[in-house]
Amino acid sequence: MTEAKAYVTLPKIFTANMVLQRDTEIKIWGWAEKSETVTVSFNGQLVKSKADKAGTWIIILKPMTYGGPYQLKISGKKNVINLENILIGDVWICGGQSNMVFPLKKQEKENFGGVDNADVEIAGANFPQIRLFQVKHKFALHPEPDLSGEGWAIVTPESVDSFSAVAYLFGRELHLRYHVPVGLIESDWGGTIAEAWISKESLKAFPEFQKTFDLLQRLEEQNGLAEHDRYVKQNAEWHKLHDAEDRGMIGDRNLWAEPGFNTEVWPTTIVPANSVDTALKGFDGAVWYRKEIEVPPALAAENLILHLGRMYWADTTYFNGVYVGQTSGFDKSRDYYVDGKHVKGGRNVITIHLRGRNSAVCIYGLSPETVYAGIGGQILPLGGNWSFQAGADLDSIPVPPIWEKFIYDPKPTVLFNGMIAPLVSFKIRGFIWYQGEANASENRAEQYRRLFPALIADWRKHWGYDVPFLFVQLAGFGPNKADPAEYQWAVLREAQSQVLSLPNTGMATAIDLGDEKDIHPTNKQEVAHRLALAAIKVAYGENIVHSGPAYQSMLVEGEKIRISFSNLGSGLLIRDKYGYARGFEIASDDGKFVWAQAVQDGNDIIVFNEAIRLPVAVRYDWSNTPGGNIFNKEGLPAPPFRTDDWSVVEK
Repeated sequence: MTEAKAYVTLPKIFTANMVLQRDTEIKIWGWAEKSETVTVSFNGQLVKSKADKAGTWIIILKPMTYGGPYQLKISGKKNVINLENILIGDVWICGGQSNMVFPLKKQEKENFGGVDNADVEIAGANFPQIRLFQVKHKFALHPEPDLSGEGWAIVTPESVDSFSAVAYLFGRELHLRYHVPVGLIESDWGGTIAEAWISKESLKAFPEFQKTFDLLQRLEEQNGLAEHDRYVKQNAEWHKLHDAEDRGMIGDRNLWAEPGFNTEVWPTTIVPANSVDTALKGFDGAVWYRKEIEVPPALAAENLILHLGRMYWADTTYFNGVYVGQTSGFDKSRDYYVDGKHVKGGRNVITIHLRGRNSAVCIYGLSPETVYAGIGGQILPLGGNWSFQAGADLDSIPVPPIWEKFIYDPKPTVLFNGMIAPLVSFKIRGFIWYQGEANASENRAEQYRRLFPALIADWRKHWGYDVPFLFVQLAGFGPNKADPAEYQWAVLREAQSQVLSLPNTGMATAIDLGDEKDIHPTNKQEVAHRLALAAIKVAYGENIVHSGPAYQSMLVEGEKIRISFSNLGSGLLIRDKYGYARGFEIASDDGKFVWAQAVQDGNDIIVFNEAIRLPVAVRYDWSNTPGGNIFNKEGLPAPPFRTDDWSVVEK
């Protein structure tokens, strides 16, 4: 045993300022010498335990009501650990992908985050009884005994600005309602797939992941994770030596970004690409993209915002040769501000210097409409042909092949192993979850019907009880087609709704809060409020209206269909001054949907189209970014629904 292990130690989740779960037995555990006696003292309880053969010790504290601050004292043969300012309250684990990661304050380096009225929210963040813990990114091939993190922090303007906005705002609402300490554990990772957060034991029921498990086995056999530090170091050293080879740069001069540089002989490619750009397929390195736009003379000197979608992997962007921003990461939208002093009437030039790896260098998105410039209330489209030229081919960088693929695409189980498994003995009040975009984007929404309930069951199995599980139904994002159609995002939202059949679950519908051109809507306050309503109902047992009108039944009445709802609260509300309901489609038995008219009749909606004589099915808000306007009087939107069970394969 090393000298370090001769001392009593604790997992990183146990630090000063933490919150322990009230009204339940509390498990405290750690490591010491084999057979060493460890004594734990906390709030009048004194408990002893002996470390087992592996050096692990566990003690159980009796349930306590909320309160504090207290001191936690752990004594061993060679050392004593004192943790100050401990509270007893409610602990929530906050997981998912980038919309859960989305911080209160915009992080300038990553060009990510920033909620509505962020300055006001941050300035008012003085809550000594709300505590925050951020789990650092970590993937592992097997369940880890400990996680990575820097300890618990008290909520202050300085500590909260980079924390999950949804998580903090959710916790704040519960704290203000119940006056109980709240602990928030943020364990999330942008762009990640649901199966990365599920244990291997539960994923054995999904034979489609077997090939990935084989890859993970090879990675383990090749000692792949141990190669990580070496890879990162070599990568940095290689770029220091070879970035100067980029033909688009001469010393510190960004030659190919200069607006006067002639690119007439450059080839063109379509931006955004639906997947890896075929024009650059197989290329690793630095690529320069250029696009000329015409700014109306009347808008010269107006401030301009570039919306450039997402990219593989790291970009530096220029407007008329002036640097306007840079971002790293495939899951982050590029939205850059251009000061009006750099904007001219007539010809302007946008240049993107993009470096990518893993044979993936491209600007990608759902459609050309997702790439545009906004100026003076006008939209200047940027989708379509862009000129491009390779600046430097970086193929010669030393890369462990399996590791390279792994690092850009976290695989099933690895985030559960590294970021969830170390927490399963830590008692909590519940989970909040905001994820699904990655699974829908990969054309696997149908699979989510099985994956999502498997994730919930898996986490509950590891915690050992039916932990309340609250989640956000995806907001609107992406363009819609002119006529009713099938959409992967609609299917995934339906898969999310179906999970409500499980006990102790609640859904915050965000369908009305989205932005067609931005996958990260900024009104996280309302998202958090709706999650808090679900918590008040599901986790705290109050009889409140916590969701919008939910589809209950349909009745064919001649050439019309009557739709009835549950969860009406104080009554049905159509948000339209003329009383017209939007977002409905109707179909006969041929399965072809057409747009429908819809009107309110009491607490029901009557749906019809004069061209459909024998209607059999209705859909509502079945698209990427719907425009439905059905709410209850409490202001909560109706979740999307359909009355049919026909195939929903997107064409």
